Amino acid sequence: MKGIVILLTLAALFVGVTVCLADSPQMGTWKLNEAKSKFSPGAAKNNTVVYEAAGDSVKVTVDGTDGSGNPSHNEWTGKFDGKFYPVTGDPTSDMRSYRKINSRTLALTAKSGTKVTLTGRIVVSANGKTRTVTTTATDAKGKRMSNRAVYDKQ
Repeated sequence: MKGIVILLTLAALFVGVTVCLADSPQMGTWKLNEAKSKFSPGAAKNNTVVYEAAGDSVKVTVDGTDGSGNPSHNEWTGKFDGKFYPVTGDPTSDMRSYRKINSRTLALTAKSGTKVTLTGRIVVSANGKTRTVTTTATDAKGKRMSNRAVYDKQ
């Protein structure tokens, strides 16, 4: 009997986490709207960004092009709790942090080793159809770059 209660409790917890993550306006597939975006020369472009539940965490998968136009792909799995979690496939960072500011806004920080390489803010529109990512980054030569990428929900 005790085993059944524990199993049902764990199942309810899993369903609750899944429902909470599904309610986040960040979740889903986002495609870059290049016409509405503004990039510094030589900036990387994230063409498609996917936010999906991964247990009690979130997995973010990014496909795009680097500053030279070559294909790029990186992945991050963690929580929107402001803590740094590893990122794979990103030559400019090895750790990334997302912090929930409110129901539609996240703060983003990326770092390589102990050095912060990118900061930004991600805002989903009230209707949930548009996502704007404003970032400031430092390139490999130490030059600061500011970008505003606008995404449409797919």
